[in-house]
Amino acid sequence: MAFATRQFVRAASSDAATAAAKKLLIKHVTIIGGGLMGAGIAQVAAASGHTVVLVDQSDEILKKSTKGIEESLKRVIKKKFADKPEAGAEFIQKTLKNLTTSTDAASVVHSTDLVIEAIVENLEVKNKLFQTLDKFAPEHTIFASNTSSLQITKMANATTRQDRFGGLHFFNPVPMMKLVEVIKTPMTSQKTFESLVDFSKAVGKSPVSCKDTPGFIVNRLLVPYMMEAIRLFERGDASKEDIDVAMKLGAGYPMGPFELLDYVGLDTSKYIIDGWHSLEPNNPLFAPSPLLNKLVEEKKLGKKTGEGFYKYK
Repeated sequence: MAFATRQFVRAASSDAATAAAKKLLIKHVTIIGGGLMGAGIAQVAAASGHTVVLVDQSDEILKKSTKGIEESLKRVIKKKFADKPEAGAEFIQKTLKNLTTSTDAASVVHSTDLVIEAIVENLEVKNKLFQTLDKFAPEHTIFASNTSSLQITKMANATTRQDRFGGLHFFNPVPMMKLVEVIKTPMTSQKTFESLVDFSKAVGKSPVSCKDTPGFIVNRLLVPYMMEAIRLFERGDASKEDIDVAMKLGAGYPMGPFELLDYVGLDTSKYIIDGWHSLEPNNPLFAPSPLLNKLVEEKKLGKKTGEGFYKYK
């Protein structure tokens, strides 16, 4: 009898271990932040059949986000359902039916499988948000940040769910860009990582994996490249126009580095490089640029302000 009991306990333990190792099928998603990135993530998640709640601080912001999603969906159906207007209208209706909004994050995370944070690039603000949501979200819920420059590990450490915390770095504009960087910290469980990879595929993206290193893959290569272009210009080795033409015609890039800097926002680029420089002050790739600092100080931030390295009408 004792033997049979031990066998039963072992079997039960084995079943529990197997269940614990199973990936989480993500159905309900809460996205914090109704800006371009948050709204874009909400759109692709809702369009792929997920139940989505988009959260921001005010109804006014959320109305603007929803309107932007509707306009984006109209552009999508022009290509996807060019010959089937009725199917296109049905696609928009189904997508919007999957999407709701809220100004109270704590009240909507109680039934969510995944929380994606897409708010301001400020570690203190993000950590405060995650600490609060950690108290209200169920034990199974995975937390993820869409940060492009901050350490995922530092955010995970602000919660009690380090093993259920990772990075999901989408690219702008989210509905168009196919890539998602899935970031695994030293504490992220394999189950969590695989669940995030599966979710990325489910929303129609191509996931790549990266450890929690500054800039992950794309920005770790892209930001130093843009900074080196500025240094090339600062030294007087070539004009910014010729550098842009050279990289477009010689490397086949759709934009030159100065065009890209203006598109991204000079303040964003400065914020990233300053953060990396503080982490690795002796790394020449992360050295600040006097010219970039000067332009940001003068509020010449690129296309969004009408002037950066170039002037815009």
